[in-house]
Formats: sequence, structure tokens, C-alpha cells
Amino acid sequence: MGKKTMGIHHITAIVGPPQENVDFYAGVLGLRLVKQTVNFDDPGTYHLYFGNEGGKPGTIITFFPWAGAYQGKIGDGQVGVTSYVVPKGALGFWEERLERFNVSFTKTDRFGEQYLVFDDSHGLHLEIVEREEGEANTWTFGGVTPEYAIKGFGGATLLSARPGQTAELLEKVMGLEKIGEEGDFARYRSTADIGNVIDLKLTPSGRGEMGVGTVHHIAWRAIDDEDQLDWKKYVAENGYGVTPVQDRNYFNAIYFREHGEILFEIATDPPGFTVDEPLDQLGQKLMLPEWLESKREEFEAILEPLEIREMEGN
Repeated sequence: MGKKTMGIHHITAIVGPPQENVDFYAGVLGLRLVKQTVNFDDPGTYHLYFGNEGGKPGTIITFFPWAGAYQGKIGDGQVGVTSYVVPKGALGFWEERLERFNVSFTKTDRFGEQYLVFDDSHGLHLEIVEREEGEANTWTFGGVTPEYAIKGFGGATLLSARPGQTAELLEKVMGLEKIGEEGDFARYRSTADIGNVIDLKLTPSGRGEMGVGTVHHIAWRAIDDEDQLDWKKYVAENGYGVTPVQDRNYFNAIYFREHGEILFEIATDPPGFTVDEPLDQLGQKLMLPEWLESKREEFEAILEPLEIREMEGN
């Protein structure tokens, strides 16, 4: 019997200067900066996490901000678009807010839903869609209140170098259900009520190039460590090379590159972001895992200070 992921755990992207990243996702989009830490594989750079009030799986977008890094190219082997979901009736609020912050957007319809389509300050493709499902985000910041706030991910659009093989993976390995095709896209759904809709482009778009404004990887949910080990074995049995389990402090992670060249991660829901600071203080200061704490002064000398600030707009 196959396995089924509940859906997206988090999405991780590469962006430019960290303060600009914070200003957009906290200041404009109203998300909570739930964790300031470092990239454990390259600890001289930040790893910033944004999500709902508690940073629940399915709400978390994370960033490696590299000031001065080269611009990437969105294309095959990547998440092409990250979708955010807001409450029913909230799309008008977001149109006005994006206009007020001079964020250009277009509108498009897909699978019977209307989307606001725009880029963040570093070129990452985003969209907002209304849906009933998913619990409200109780975080309030910069004029974004729970009745309008982003609940978390609506899903993502995948760009694959081999769409047929990626489609097979989504259904037969990850356990998503195909629910339709429209134009050049197939739609898949997972069992969760958020981070649950994946649109796969059915024709290649041209190879992507990693850099600023591109998604590094998409992570899927595992219930706990035992479930993750089951996933590790199951993915390997289906012909994919899987990494050993890696401790990311707030979750454990395994990685594999699927045949369409998209980097997939499977991450555990626990322990979450309150493992090293209380809920009411999340994201306010640099947090380091125990194995890097001895180098705190070194990192703080390298990393530029961040400010979580309300943005003015027009």
C-alpha cells in the first residue's frame, strides 16, 4: 500500500538583501517572521522563516537571502509559482494593498478560481487565491487582520523537465490525487486543508537557473520521525536517491531530486518553532542551534541587523 503526504510543509527560496525580504513578507504581506537563524549548511548567511502566528506546517516560506547574489531564472526543475490562500471575500483587500505598496499584479483564472499574480521584491513569482478551507491566521501586523490575512499556502505550480515522470511521482509516490486538467496544467490535491493544491505544467518551459528570485526546494509533510523513515524507505524503493536524515532543529529533513529535476524535501511536522523560544517571542532575535552557539559573535558580526517594521505604502 502506498503512502500519502498531507501536502506542503514549507517552500524555500533564494532572495536578495535580507531587510528587503523582511519588508516584503512581513511589511507588505503581513506574515509573521517566526524564526531568524542561519543556513546550517552555510552559516554565514541568514535562514529566515515566515508563516502564520505559530509557523505551522503548510504556512512556512523560508529564505536564504544573499545580498549581491546573481539573479536566477525561473524554469524547469523548480517551483514556478508559490500560491497563497486568503479567506473568502479578501481578494479586494489584497488588490488595494498591493496597489498601495506599488506591487504590480495581474488577474488570471485557473480551475474556476481567480488569482492575483505578482512578484516579490526579488522576482519570486507569487499568487493569492481565495478559499474557504484552512484555519484563519490569527496574526495581525501592519494593517493585515485575521479576516484578510494569508492563511498559508494554497499550493504551488511545478515546472518539470519531464512532466510525465513528475506526474507519476505526484500520484504514485507522494499520494496526491489528480483532480483535473485545464489547458497546459494538471491539478493534484493532497489530504490537508492547506498547502494542498499542486498544479503541474504539462510541457517543459526551458531549464531554470538557480539564483535570486527562484525556489530552491519544496518540502512535503511527514507526521513524525517514524513516518519520515517510512518515507525514506518508500522513496528509495521507488528508485530515487534519498539523503540521510538531517537535523534542521525545527524539523528533520530528507531530500531527493525527482526525475523532472525539482528538489524535493520531506520534513517532519514536529518539533516546530517553539522548541527554542516562546510563541510570543518568535522571530525577534537570532536563534542558533546548540552546535553553532559557540560561534554567535562571529555570525552576528557578519549578518546585518534586521528590523521587523510596519511599512507605509501610498
